[in-house]
Amino acid sequence: MRPIALITLFLLAACSVERKAQKAFLRGEYQEVIEALSSKKISDAGKANYLIAESYRLSNRIKQAEPYYAKAGGRGVDRDSVQFFYAQSLKANAKYDDARKQLDELIKRTSNEALRNRAQLEYNGLAYLEKLREKPSYYRIKNLETLNTAQSEYNPVFLNNELYFTSSRGNGKLYAATGTPFTSLYKVASRGAIVDIATVAPLPSFINMPNVNNGCVTFSPDGRIMVFARGNTGKRKGGDDVDLYISRFRNGQWTEPQIITGGVNTPDFWDSTPAFSPDGRTLYFASNRKGGFGGTDLYSAQMDSRGRFSRVRNLGPEINTPGNEMFPYMAEDGKLYFASDGHPGFGGLDLFVVKRSGGRTVIDNLGEPVNSTGDDFGIFLFRPDRGFFTSNREGGKGDDDIYTFVNEDPDLKVVNYYLAGITYTPDKEGKLQILPNTKVSLIDNKGDVMQDYVTGNDGKFLFRVYENEDYTLIGESEGYLTKRQAYTTKGKGVDPRTLKELVTNITFDTIVVLDKIEINKIFVLENIYYDFNKYDINPAAARELDKLAQILIDNPEIKIELSSHTDSVDTEEYNMWLSQKRAESAVNYLVRKGISPDRMIAKGYGESRPIARNTNPDGTDNPAGRARNRRTEFKILEVGVIPKPLEDEEFDEDKYFRKKDGQ
Repeated sequence: MRPIALITLFLLAACSVERKAQKAFLRGEYQEVIEALSSKKISDAGKANYLIAESYRLSNRIKQAEPYYAKAGGRGVDRDSVQFFYAQSLKANAKYDDARKQLDELIKRTSNEALRNRAQLEYNGLAYLEKLREKPSYYRIKNLETLNTAQSEYNPVFLNNELYFTSSRGNGKLYAATGTPFTSLYKVASRGAIVDIATVAPLPSFINMPNVNNGCVTFSPDGRIMVFARGNTGKRKGGDDVDLYISRFRNGQWTEPQIITGGVNTPDFWDSTPAFSPDGRTLYFASNRKGGFGGTDLYSAQMDSRGRFSRVRNLGPEINTPGNEMFPYMAEDGKLYFASDGHPGFGGLDLFVVKRSGGRTVIDNLGEPVNSTGDDFGIFLFRPDRGFFTSNREGGKGDDDIYTFVNEDPDLKVVNYYLAGITYTPDKEGKLQILPNTKVSLIDNKGDVMQDYVTGNDGKFLFRVYENEDYTLIGESEGYLTKRQAYTTKGKGVDPRTLKELVTNITFDTIVVLDKIEINKIFVLENIYYDFNKYDINPAAARELDKLAQILIDNPEIKIELSSHTDSVDTEEYNMWLSQKRAESAVNYLVRKGISPDRMIAKGYGESRPIARNTNPDGTDNPAGRARNRRTEFKILEVGVIPKPLEDEEFDEDKYFRKKDGQ
């Protein structure tokens, strides 16, 4: 055969390999891409190196991507993104100076503003590492060698003297994205960090579906609800087909898992790494759904007493970055831990903790030795000073390994603050009676809902709060006026240095009183005063009217009469005129605050409706009585019907349910 024919055959074969690799890349079969392009001579070496590098990165192996990003290029390859990820791979291999050089060049050259900003954050983060290494560390870590294998073990969760974890041990078929076996959920008897390896066993087969990835499990505090991720079958485009499933422990066994509704899962996106809050009312998880701040973001969802999820919200830009945030975990002390490659770290995923201080969010890197240049994630504390985490750092037994840690900080003291309360309503005699089935919400100083609670027959509610913060409590119950009231923990905290115990719980007490909505029921507005002989709204009156405006906003179904009253000084005609002008001024003020004029009627009653004597029986003046008579009131005139918002479309299980697997 002539040389030209040999060259032609070689080029045809190379093109065939490239096309096959590109199709595998689009399907998320990254290991197949790596094997196909690494074993053949390719006509477009720059593009091949790019596909290999991206395949390593997208399958969580960015360390191996470094030499391929260094040679990546070619038509259709974005030079700027290659340089950015090249810097990240250098960082993952602890080549910090080289990474800093690549980022500096990218910042100066690129016209992509978003990428420039992200590169600047990475550049600043490298400088932060030097300061981080200067901070003392009290952590001691150890590989849990008795449990780890040559395969992957990760996401430890401790419950009722059993350690649950995810592992690729014991599975034969390989997952095309990583070239490693599919993962399943396991448990092992454990006394803290001491495991009985003879008891290792997989969860039931209807939990661990074959040939799919099953992983990242969490449990409600009572151990009766299990939420886990399942996905990555490889049957769909990419690796985003991951959803969260729920199973309940009934009659001594787990029920068949069902996909979670209520907005927790999003079709064609990655929803995984779940974790319940210590009270079991909030589910935290990670998702790469649209509308986030970067790759994967952290979200929360509320669970009601019937086990239904709703009110999914992004945790915001203080926690989420243009990078990836995942593996959330809320400890018993109310601190949120998570893994991120977007906050300043040593390389790959690092572990961080979120602390609240005076209403502010402070995020700290846990530092070395917990964090490394590898991926460090999946933390769980079985005691305030010790627990587990996952890492694929050098020196482990396998891919991902489970490690134990102890925090030997001599000043470690955990103080948990709680706000306990009872909801009441006054009866006809004004005596307080317990009001059950009331929704109470805790609002922070930014106006964000921190927690919800629906009281039982005892009217009791309980919230976790933090020291030196201002809150608003909102009470809501059908047929009652929605009530707002302030609560502060400022000046009520304790100095941890004065405590001897590792954990101290402090509970504050309060009550929330809701008034029943009744036609013609009158409410006196306290502390609304006018300057003598005037009817314009002064600052003191404005503050009180602002509270009424909030009541009308919170209770859009009511229409009121706003009335003004005087004492008996001056003539009846003048007092009637003055009180009418004052009532009209108050209504006009509320209109300027956004309240519809159709919901209010201004009425002046002058001195005609006193609630106290203006003079004493002997004819002398009664200043206290006159002060009570100079009042402003509102009376409920009508109670309308507010149209309910459209319910979310009913979940069509047959249409949406897909047997998936996940990590």
